[in-house]
Amino acid sequence: MTTESAAAGVAADPSEVAKFDAIAHRFWDPDGEFKPLHALNPLRAAFVAERCRLAGARAVDVGCGGGLLAEALARAGAQVTGIDLSPAMIDVARLHAAGESLAIDYRVLPVADLAAAETAAGRSGGFDVVTCMEMLEHVPDPALILQSFAALLRPGGDLFVSTLNRTPKAFALAIVGAEYIARLLPRGTHEYERFIRPSELAGWARACGLEPVEMAGLRYDPITGQVTLTRDIEVNYLVHLRKPGAVRAG
Repeated sequence: MTTESAAAGVAADPSEVAKFDAIAHRFWDPDGEFKPLHALNPLRAAFVAERCRLAGARAVDVGCGGGLLAEALARAGAQVTGIDLSPAMIDVARLHAAGESLAIDYRVLPVADLAAAETAAGRSGGFDVVTCMEMLEHVPDPALILQSFAALLRPGGDLFVSTLNRTPKAFALAIVGAEYIARLLPRGTHEYERFIRPSELAGWARACGLEPVEMAGLRYDPITGQVTLTRDIEVNYLVHLRKPGAVRAG
């Protein structure tokens, strides 16, 4: 649908960062460019909360943008770190969290650097939950990003990713429909060649030791503003992956 920011990943595309820097000040406007995100966020947050324990969990939201999902995770009881490469987005996130009295550790930082910092601090594999929503389709090397996710997760930890499938239906709805006809998103938000097939994502995940657990489609109705989970993964889809190992005690 859209992205919470340009990627917080390895070798990020500077044009993607600049694209979202320019509109960061409108992030929390529920009727602005990020309207679809405001509609998507409750369902995405519920998808995460229903599949792992957030209370007391150490969580990181990668590509956090202005903080929609990070704030939802914090309200569910998680100790949240949010990272993004857009300084303007992080400024917006910090200001909004302060206004909501939420203690979220926001950083302008690539995910690979966070993994390195965690290792240096003796906390390698120290996160219970990693989330990355609507970001992988904006980075040059998503497989490399997944390696960093795996390094951040403890054994038994959970990863949640949402992205766009590389199908004609996704091109028609996410680019032609959303950007050029309905104008829900600024033109140029997405590049079809960067959309990711579920089989590709699963292959990259397995290559770095992550196991796919569940996949679901996301359907956004621009007329009603309603978002629902569906079995149709031809456009937007959510994936739950897990790093094999011990499960955190409940």
